[in-house]
Amino acid sequence: MNANFQSWLDGQIQTLKDQHLYKVPKILESPAGGRVKMNGKEVVNLSSNNYLGLANHPKVVEAAHKAIDEWGVGAGAVRWIGGTMAVHEELERRLASFKHTEAVLVFTGGFTANAGTIPAVVTDKDVIISDELNHASIIDGVRLSAAKYKKSEGYVYAHKDMEALEKILKNTQSFQKRLIITDGVFSMDGDIAPMPTIVELAEKYDAMVMIDDAHASGVLGKNGAGTTSHFGLYGRVDIQLGTLSKALGVIGGYIAGSALLKDWLINRGRPYLFSTAHPPVVAAALIAALDVMENDPEPMKRLWDNTRWWKNALNEAGFDTMGSETPITPVYVGDEGAAQEMERLLWDEGVYALSIVFPTVARGKARIRTMPSAAHSQEDLEFALQAFKRVRDKMGASGLAVSD
Repeated sequence: MNANFQSWLDGQIQTLKDQHLYKVPKILESPAGGRVKMNGKEVVNLSSNNYLGLANHPKVVEAAHKAIDEWGVGAGAVRWIGGTMAVHEELERRLASFKHTEAVLVFTGGFTANAGTIPAVVTDKDVIISDELNHASIIDGVRLSAAKYKKSEGYVYAHKDMEALEKILKNTQSFQKRLIITDGVFSMDGDIAPMPTIVELAEKYDAMVMIDDAHASGVLGKNGAGTTSHFGLYGRVDIQLGTLSKALGVIGGYIAGSALLKDWLINRGRPYLFSTAHPPVVAAALIAALDVMENDPEPMKRLWDNTRWWKNALNEAGFDTMGSETPITPVYVGDEGAAQEMERLLWDEGVYALSIVFPTVARGKARIRTMPSAAHSQEDLEFALQAFKRVRDKMGASGLAVSD
C-alpha cells in the first residue's frame, strides 16, 4: 500500500465527514418492498426506485427461474462477439413496440447508456445544450464527448427556462449539429421537463432532442411508456433513454429511436462494444415485467394513489415538497448537517429515507428524498408520516425548513 495515497484517502474521507457529506450504505436483507429488513431492523423503505413493486413480482420471479433452466446464468461474451441471445433480441423488440419507436438497443445500465450514446452521436463540430439539473450520467456522457458543452461558454440553460433555451439555440446556429438533452423527470426534485416546448423549439431551430426518461419509465404515459407518451410526442424525440432497474425492477438501460441510430450505437457505443451482455435471466425477467405493465393497470394506479396521498399529507403537515409532480417527493431541509440528522432520527423511528446532499444537489439545498411506491400499504405511509412529524418536533423549527 502506498502510504501517501492512503493518507490522502484518509484526509478526503475526514473532510466529507466534517462537511456532513459522508455516506455509508445500509444493507438490505430482504426482498425490495414497502417494508424491508435493513441492518437487522424492519423499516418502512422510502428510498427505493421499485415504483411498481416489480422487483419481486411473482410473474417476474417465475420468468427468471424458467430462464435459468433454459439459458443458464451468463451470456458468455460481449454482444457483438457472440453474447447476443434470442432473449436479448426479443426484449429489444418488446421495448421498441412499448416505446413506439423503430428500434431499441439495451445497455447494461442507464449510466452506461448515456455514457455510450452521447459521445457517439456528436463530434467536435457540434454543441450540446443541457438543463442545469440534468442527471450525473448525462453530465458525464457529455464530458466524454468532443462537442462544446460548458456552462461557462453559455451552453447550459437555467432549469426548465425555455426563454434561455431559445436564446442558446439562436446563438448556436453555426454548429453542424445541436443536441438538446434533458431529463424527463428530474431525479432529485421530482418535476417534469416541459417537453412540448423543448420539442417545438428544437423543430423551429433544427436541433436534435435527447430525453433521459429513467424516472418516467413505468411512471408517466400509457402503461408507463414515459414522457413522450405522456405528452403525445411520438416520433418527435430523436433519442430516448430508459432504465430497466427502476419501475421495471431488474437492471439495465436502453436507447430508443430510429433503426439507423441503433445500427450506429452497435458499432460505436463503447459500453455496448466492450461490456459482456446481460445474463439471459435479466432479459427474461424484463420481458415478464413488461407483460405486467402492459396488461395489469393496478400497480401503476396504486403507485399514483399512494403518491397523491403522500404528497398531500406532507404538504398539509407543513413540509416543503419543492413542487414535485411525480412519486419522487423531496422534503426540503437546506442544511447538510440537519438533513443527515433527520435521516438518522427517521431511522430510529423505523423509516429509511435518505438524505440527499452535495454533490448530488447544490450546497445548502439538502433534502430528504422520499419515494412512495405501489409496494407501500396505506399503513406504511401513515406510519412514515407520523415519524416525520415526530422527527420535526425533536429537531425544532431551526433544524428543518418548512413551507409557509
